[in-house]
Amino acid sequence: MEEIILFTYIAALTILFVFGSHGFIMIYYYLKFRTRKQPSAKTLDSYPVVTVQLPVFNEVYVVGRLIDAACAMIYPKDKLEIQVLDDSTDETVDLVGQYVDRYRKLGFDIKQVRRSNRQGFKAGALKAGLDNARGDYVAIFDADFVPRQDFLLKTLPYFFTDPRIGMVQTRWEHINSDYSLLTRTQAMALDGHFVIEQAVRNKVGFFINFNGTAGIWKKECILDAGNWQTDTLTEDLDLSYRAQLRGWKFKYLNDVTSPAELPSEINALKSQQFRWTKGAIETARKMLPSVWRSLLPLKIKIHATFHLTNNLVFPFIVLAGILNVPLVFIKHAGAHDAYFAFMSVFVFAFIGSFLFYLFSQKDVYADWRKRIFLFPVFMAGSMGFAVNNSRAVLEGLFKRKSEFVRTPKYSIQSKKDSWRDKSYVPIKISATVVLEIVLALYCLIGVVASVYFLEIAAVPFQLMFFLGFAFVSVLSLKHAFLARRQGAGQ
Repeated sequence: MEEIILFTYIAALTILFVFGSHGFIMIYYYLKFRTRKQPSAKTLDSYPVVTVQLPVFNEVYVVGRLIDAACAMIYPKDKLEIQVLDDSTDETVDLVGQYVDRYRKLGFDIKQVRRSNRQGFKAGALKAGLDNARGDYVAIFDADFVPRQDFLLKTLPYFFTDPRIGMVQTRWEHINSDYSLLTRTQAMALDGHFVIEQAVRNKVGFFINFNGTAGIWKKECILDAGNWQTDTLTEDLDLSYRAQLRGWKFKYLNDVTSPAELPSEINALKSQQFRWTKGAIETARKMLPSVWRSLLPLKIKIHATFHLTNNLVFPFIVLAGILNVPLVFIKHAGAHDAYFAFMSVFVFAFIGSFLFYLFSQKDVYADWRKRIFLFPVFMAGSMGFAVNNSRAVLEGLFKRKSEFVRTPKYSIQSKKDSWRDKSYVPIKISATVVLEIVLALYCLIGVVASVYFLEIAAVPFQLMFFLGFAFVSVLSLKHAFLARRQGAGQ
């Protein structure tokens, strides 16, 4: 039995090591290309017609802010079309109507686009809007974003540097990153993706992805790649791969940012992470065969495989957390010292992850030294989210369909703001919370046993698993309870 546990644990760690070590490759390319500045585009000589699409669904707290920002963009009114793709079923519909009427009277070409149903969810809304869009270029902003006034002036010129550029993506910036520990750790995760992953992939020539918002497409590219499709929960990732397989090029602008609001409530964040994780697995199942059948260089195929399948780590994180506890007792028995000496190699993957996020924080923030201390909290949180995301992975692998559950936004910008008195706050407690609580208590046994047996080297990892599962489960219960109490008091 001990051999089975050890073999299974090493197999799980090997998977985690392979994906974790990929961070070293990203760091290598980051250091290699960090001094290479991408050429900036010239200013526009003429202004093409642009359509700005704003897909919304029940966004009463932020839709006004979004429309105001879109209409404040610096661009000729006669060359700018704004589509509010409104699938809402609540008072958002009337609010959008009021804003649209106001701006139409000011001379804006702005429309409230309504559908009879939500077929295809966001992808369906984008496709419906595209059918009637008059712009040759299509910018997209989700409801939690506040596009900058110069967004179009800074992104459009790149399309004229190369006729095969089909999409330009900007870096996400965070309006409320300092709101709570939850938002600070989210910001760290997203910074790693945008500052390192997206920038490195684009410079090296690997495939990158449109992030669903804060980017602008050439309409011709969308249509040539097969338009928006609804068979995955990450329509943005799916279209990105189809377009690049057709030979279109993407441009990522690390120095051009688009501010956005991070989820401030954990159950909303869970639904967002679930959708992103499951959608990526669905896209991997759909697109990887086409990637490997293509004539792309081998290194691009390999990197695309890592890109689309990196969420496979979550079930193995859960498995490692479960096996960590009996390993304390096995190690204390002293019968398998060679196995444990070999397992020390896997610590290098942890170092790779640390460097990955260290450089991402250093590139963006002046106080990066203070921010990097959040790394253990971030790692613990990643472990805590592993149950939620593992369910998403399994549903994606076994083709279980589910609805596109949008992430509610509450216009949280400062610590004075609160989501507790808002509509849309999830009050249903997922069944995964029960498993997270059980795992937290189970991992606490590992912490106690490690201390008791003086297996000091095991304590940090046992502690991170315990704190991760405890933090996520307790906060899930707390936020759901606060939302229910607030709802009962209204």
